[in-house]
Amino acid sequence: MEFLCYHRDRPGSVALRHELLEDHWAYMDRYEAEMIARGPTFAAGGDTPTGSLHIVDLPDPAAARAFAFDEPNYRAGVYRDVLLRRWRNLLGRTMWDFPGGRTGGNRYLVLGFGAGRAADLALPPDRDELIAYGPLLSDDGAVWVGTALLVRAPHPDKARAVLAQDRYADVEVHEWAFGGRG
Repeated sequence: MEFLCYHRDRPGSVALRHELLEDHWAYMDRYEAEMIARGPTFAAGGDTPTGSLHIVDLPDPAAARAFAFDEPNYRAGVYRDVLLRRWRNLLGRTMWDFPGGRTGGNRYLVLGFGAGRAADLALPPDRDELIAYGPLLSDDGAVWVGTALLVRAPHPDKARAVLAQDRYADVEVHEWAFGGRG
């Protein structure tokens, strides 16, 4: 089962986040084989971290909750909240398989929170810049609750435009970077 976990930073926690960086990486290293994508989000301009995204393939919801809430930054109070949702990997690959590589261009995490009928269940026609893409689902995987994607795009509006314009109650666009060690 695939899960999207987005830890959002608590205001004023940057110093603690930096202090725990090695602990965070060591924890994530334990999930290397299960990792589909990972990386920090940033405030506009890319200097200040605002969160930490991980998409993982784990056995069940209990394992996903343990992954999210045993994470060292979460336990130490770096994060203000956690979005944990079932997710389906429509690209069938990891971020390391993205043909565009780890660097170059602007990268974004786009979270579209559903309103009504499911939208964007198929891959968009222009998928060359997609790093990860899939629906957000209810805990049992039966109900569509949104869509999440990682994309390389020239600016946030272009990243947002990957999703249908009128099918979401809310859409968030976050600057994002490939995470992990080197």
